[in-house]
Amino acid sequence: MDYLFTQFNKIKERLHNKFILLLLDYDGTLTPIVENPKKAVISKETKELLQKLSNSSHCGLGIISGRSLQDIKNTVGIKDIIYAGNHGLEIEGPKIKFESQLSPRLKEVIHNIYEELLLRISKIKGAIIEDKGLTVSIHYRLVADKDMLELKRIMLKVTEPFIVRDKIKVTEGKKVFEIKPPVKWTKGNVVLWLLARQQFALGEGKVFPVYIGDDATDEDAFRALKNKGLTIFVGEPKPSEAAYYVKNTEEVVQLIKQILENK
Repeated sequence: MDYLFTQFNKIKERLHNKFILLLLDYDGTLTPIVENPKKAVISKETKELLQKLSNSSHCGLGIISGRSLQDIKNTVGIKDIIYAGNHGLEIEGPKIKFESQLSPRLKEVIHNIYEELLLRISKIKGAIIEDKGLTVSIHYRLVADKDMLELKRIMLKVTEPFIVRDKIKVTEGKKVFEIKPPVKWTKGNVVLWLLARQQFALGEGKVFPVYIGDDATDEDAFRALKNKGLTIFVGEPKPSEAAYYVKNTEEVVQLIKQILENK
């Protein structure tokens, strides 16, 4: 994984005369990770840059997040771009409206798990349980180390009966456990689907996808776009499927500026 800005002259050549499909994660990519997800607010400068990008005829823009669709739409607040919530289980954008077809019974299972976790984990200081409709998140950034064993014990007790019956799956991100339906639909599937739509509209070879993310779920997108576009990890370099890295969210903003200037 190479540092992006030492290679940027070479990268600019790949971007030249292409329609750029820019797809980004939100938390940790467009905003720094904060203790409470509700406080992760996009900066005025970043929002203005994304607004300019969304108005460009040379770019398409999508935000692909673990947040619920309504949450990420409200948080970013830019019209006429693609939003994918719940890691792509629900998507909206210009001429796009998609929701993974989960059975009412499975939705009920996930909601009941949320209710049980809320009841049991609320006694652990700092734990935040988030009901996102199709998924549930347990944020533990504010939980003391001494309480983590108890939090994990409760989570496993509540979820394990459903995991063994293949009703749900549990994944881990940055200080968060994600409880999801057991569907094989990841951020990797989402980016390939969005790329195929754009290629159908503009023609094969005319669309250049760029994906930027910072968390474990973004690895699926990096893997899917290998040899197809530009993949960028946000943070200190580590083993990753991404081809390049930038150091922080400020450098993501720098890159967005470069894309705008490289029309």
